[in-house]
Amino acid sequence: MRELVRRIEGVTPPDRDRAVDALRAFAVLGVVCGHWLVTALVADSGTVHGASPLRHMPGLAPVSWVFQTLAVFFLVGGRVAARGYASARARGESYGYWLAARAGRLFRPVVALCAVWSVAAGVMLASGVDEATVRALAKLVWSPLWFLLVFAALTAATPLVARLHPLWPLAVVLYADLFRLGLDGPAALGWINVAAGWLVPYCLGAAWARGALADRRTGWVLLAGGAAATAGLVLFAGYPAAMVGVPGGTLSNLDPPTLAAVTFGLAQCGAALLLLGRLRRVLARPAVWAVVALLNLSAMTVFLWHQTAMIVVTSTALFLYGPLPGLHTAPDGPGWVLARLAWLPVFTLVLLLLRSAFGLYEHRRGGHGRAVRSGPPVPTGETHHA
Repeated sequence: MRELVRRIEGVTPPDRDRAVDALRAFAVLGVVCGHWLVTALVADSGTVHGASPLRHMPGLAPVSWVFQTLAVFFLVGGRVAARGYASARARGESYGYWLAARAGRLFRPVVALCAVWSVAAGVMLASGVDEATVRALAKLVWSPLWFLLVFAALTAATPLVARLHPLWPLAVVLYADLFRLGLDGPAALGWINVAAGWLVPYCLGAAWARGALADRRTGWVLLAGGAAATAGLVLFAGYPAAMVGVPGGTLSNLDPPTLAAVTFGLAQCGAALLLLGRLRRVLARPAVWAVVALLNLSAMTVFLWHQTAMIVVTSTALFLYGPLPGLHTAPDGPGWVLARLAWLPVFTLVLLLLRSAFGLYEHRRGGHGRAVRSGPPVPTGETHHA
């Protein structure tokens, strides 16, 4: 282990901004833990269906404030893409070459996931598993992939949006919500927010790449302003408190993104910027940096396969032991929460096994050392230099 730590430290460029990698790692862990904590697979009368503890226990909404970290993904992704594109132009690379390289790192691991789950779904249906159960399981796996499609589109648009002020897409989200929610306009208007909503933190990341967010005052303005706006929207404008979708709810803050989700993301971005100095000091320790670097090397694999890990544990336990608390029971009380927390280490162990099996699709040739030198693959399929 000490040798691995020394190796990672040795191949890391001295000018690399390790705090960026730490923010990315935080975002990955937020998605994983969030899905594991707010998603339940309930066994009922021979079928398995999805459920959410947030529906039965709305008081747990603050949990989503911690684990809904998508704005941090797009903040870091915008910074990485803007810097990467600028570097590519300086080297004389074409836009097509630059985009193809990033798209390949983004979608190559997805092919393995799609292939495995296509076979798994076919096997389950052929063996007599209820179609509704197969649909519920597949939905858990496929649904997070929307994020990759949105990020790929924003990455492709980097030359156009790299200098776009975040207030412009924020205004689009504001007017879209005003027309569809305040004036009973077409619900389809909300889908404009899928691009505009995540373009806000993405443009912040591009501004960060240009050095425009170096002042800590900007971080405090984003944190305080975003938090105050979100609180006002929840308390006085009828937006849900949960920052993730809740089955049975009349409005989701995430599907499509609402103004509340975007202002909440601004607060997250502000907090992330304010933490940079402290993160840099902590990550100067080789052992801490090694953990972050290794997670980033497998970030895409972790993102793609974490729901599969939960499904493998849930299905295996149901087959061997029958319904178990926190795994197959309805998420309707504190007992379920405590039981689910006890299952998280098992989910983690299975995810590590899946990472060992499928991590090779994420790594470029040249081994871990080369990957660390050129920038570890990330959930958005990007690399960066400090």
